[in-house]
Amino acid sequence: MEKLFKLKAHGTTVRTEVLAGITTFLTMAYILAVNPGMLAEAGMNQNMVFTATALSAAIATFVMAFSANLPIALAPGMGLNAFFTYTVVMGMGYSWEIALTAVFLEGILFIILSFFNVREAIINSIPMNLKRAVAVGIGIFITLIGMKNAGIIVSNEATLLALGTVTSGTALLAFIGLIIMAVLYVKKVPGSILLGILITTLIGIPMGITAPFGGWEGWKLFSTPAAPYFFNFDFSAVLSLKFFTVFFAFLFVDIFDTVGTLVGVTTQAGLTDKDGNIPNVKQALLADAVGTTVGAALGTSTVTSYVESSSGVAAGGRTGLTSVVTGALFILALLFSPLFLLIPGAATAPALILVGFLMMKPVVKIDFSDPTEGIPAFLAIIMMPFCYSIAEGIVFGVLSYVILKVFTGKYKQVTPVTWIIFVVFILRFFMH
Repeated sequence: MEKLFKLKAHGTTVRTEVLAGITTFLTMAYILAVNPGMLAEAGMNQNMVFTATALSAAIATFVMAFSANLPIALAPGMGLNAFFTYTVVMGMGYSWEIALTAVFLEGILFIILSFFNVREAIINSIPMNLKRAVAVGIGIFITLIGMKNAGIIVSNEATLLALGTVTSGTALLAFIGLIIMAVLYVKKVPGSILLGILITTLIGIPMGITAPFGGWEGWKLFSTPAAPYFFNFDFSAVLSLKFFTVFFAFLFVDIFDTVGTLVGVTTQAGLTDKDGNIPNVKQALLADAVGTTVGAALGTSTVTSYVESSSGVAAGGRTGLTSVVTGALFILALLFSPLFLLIPGAATAPALILVGFLMMKPVVKIDFSDPTEGIPAFLAIIMMPFCYSIAEGIVFGVLSYVILKVFTGKYKQVTPVTWIIFVVFILRFFMH
């Protein structure tokens, strides 16, 4: 273990890494339920997509663990699966086979871009203050996700968002869980986030919230996984302009979601160097690309680095051993899916909220005294939760950074790669 993951050099232990890996898995295990349900609306077989989801997550996370030695897990991405179903299939009228083809080709291009260091150059071109802002923005974003999952925050026509019913149901359970988790964390209890999730899940049983779909009657601990899809592609529309638009949208969101997650999670873990560079970033990006390609071949939407990995980092995860544990649990989930799917969103929501707090730390290092640095950082932070997208936060951060530097005579601070990204972001608005 020591030779493979360099635990001592990262100031961690096998026990800490295992706890962190379990914590990461539990906070992102919801994808095993959500992704198959969403892709089923596109006409795909729910059981086959479940298997594809678990397998692609495990394979990509193992690649991340052994090639990049980072505590970052991957799985089919939320947002990208919604785009797959509601925009490409239901909105544009494409078959799910054509949509899978776009994801597969995007993954192939990702692998090529990773070998030529294109995505590495993108990460290195993001200014230091913006990198810190990305970590903070992700913290607020996942807090919003946690609160929404628990029903603490609900949608409202008049004000967009409003406070849910917090005196009963999932919101009350989430608040109970948050108190338990926060107290355990403050008292420095090892595995506080994981313990909080498990205790909250148990409290949810008498409340009627922790329960299997369809009730306890006939509930089984084991399940036999269905076979996944296998290369169900349709290349008939590949040369059309409309297909290119779909392909570019998948490519764009995945690149900048991944870039944002890698920057945010490694910054939180203290794994970056003094210039904000990420260790083994090329291998980390390759894991994402391989995951997407394999995922499409097995029958699921784009695989991407998961922001919930920050919960494992908060639990002490610092190396690829954390990812190995998470990947192994995705394999186990194939056989024990009824058990893993028992954990309600109200039990994992407190973990996301607490991690949101922990990810606020870099905000004190952002240089707000210089408006050309502070305003882009501020926009990057607020646009992530407001647009419900890590990618959009990066877009508005970079656009405002370049514009302000140019109009204040500080254009020499803008690197050539940042200029290229600026132009791509501008062009993207016209491609919508």
